[in-house]
Amino acid sequence: MFNVLFETVADIMDMPDADRLLCYQYFEPVFFPKNTIIESAGKIPQHQYFIVNGIMRNFYIDELGKEITTDMNNEPRFFTSYNHFANKTISNENIECITECSLLRIKRDNEDILYSESIILGKYTILLFQQIIEKEKKRINELSTLNAKERYLKFIGNNPNVLKCVPLQYIASYLGIKPETISRIRRDLIS
Repeated sequence: MFNVLFETVADIMDMPDADRLLCYQYFEPVFFPKNTIIESAGKIPQHQYFIVNGIMRNFYIDELGKEITTDMNNEPRFFTSYNHFANKTISNENIECITECSLLRIKRDNEDILYSESIILGKYTILLFQQIIEKEKKRINELSTLNAKERYLKFIGNNPNVLKCVPLQYIASYLGIKPETISRIRRDLIS
């Protein structure tokens, strides 16, 4: 499990052996079955997760009682309700394992210790957050400039494995469109 974490970090920067040992010390391997909410809205997020295998989503419930998916992964990566985790504030988001998930998790207080003892992980986190912010800016731009069909086609082009195991309503919510719109787009693409 840890090798997936180390390879992901290596995509941005080399990790010294001392930092690898710290990861073994502070990250805990966990497994969750599909459809498990591992962090609930109304609480301060307790963990940062690294997804080794599986698909997760962040979502909140709007004023009409609809689930709004705000984040979903398609590959190994870090995952949490970032703003609330970093600031130790109550989150309005739930974190759910859509599929079975193999994860590494670290408690918030242990993360602070890890970063203070680490050679590169603090710097890595800053670079990672910069990437997350850029991806969110791009996603917001696409939500406002692309039509529903363009958003769907772009999503399936970038996330073909997600289509096989994520319910349509989660994808629709993430793309800011209705499930019936996706069904219509699919019908149009087939004909």
